[in-house]
Amino acid sequence: MDRRQRSVYLTFDDGPIPEATPFILDTLRHYDVRATFFCVGDNVRKYPELFERIRAEGHQVGNHTHNHISGARHTLHDYSYNVEKANAYIHSHYVRPPHGWMRLAQYAWLSRKYKIVMWDVVTRDYSRWMTADDVVSNVRRYTRPGSIITFHDSLKSIDKLRTALPQSIEWLKEEGYEFRIFE
Repeated sequence: MDRRQRSVYLTFDDGPIPEATPFILDTLRHYDVRATFFCVGDNVRKYPELFERIRAEGHQVGNHTHNHISGARHTLHDYSYNVEKANAYIHSHYVRPPHGWMRLAQYAWLSRKYKIVMWDVVTRDYSRWMTADDVVSNVRRYTRPGSIITFHDSLKSIDKLRTALPQSIEWLKEEGYEFRIFE
């Protein structure tokens, strides 16, 4: 995003799920921060009340496919169908490919209708080898003006996020960053 503005975009992939998303939403509300949630369509289908809470609290939503499928393992037809299936629940013109990867043909086809959103800071909050302190260190080390920072509202991440998300937000605020969402 614009490197001339001291702003960042917090994003969360893989939810919504009841074990993680409520904590994230409560934390964002506490710090008066809005974020973008790249949702898995099947999770939106299973937890519509969490999805509606995300939207009601002023956050942006994006499509993360219906079943969190990899572009590398699926044909253009199957991949685009999975995105469209998710969009029947999500209703967004933003798409983020799971694992940050899609084939060129998939990108070309989907970018006709959707804005593809990647990132430049992956916190690695999902890694079993990372601690909450490591996640915060990744935010501190790699964030620049205009950064798109990716966390996950998932079972793999939530234990680390209970510490890392508030600490990351506090550090970003201390550094003078403004929090933005995709418009």
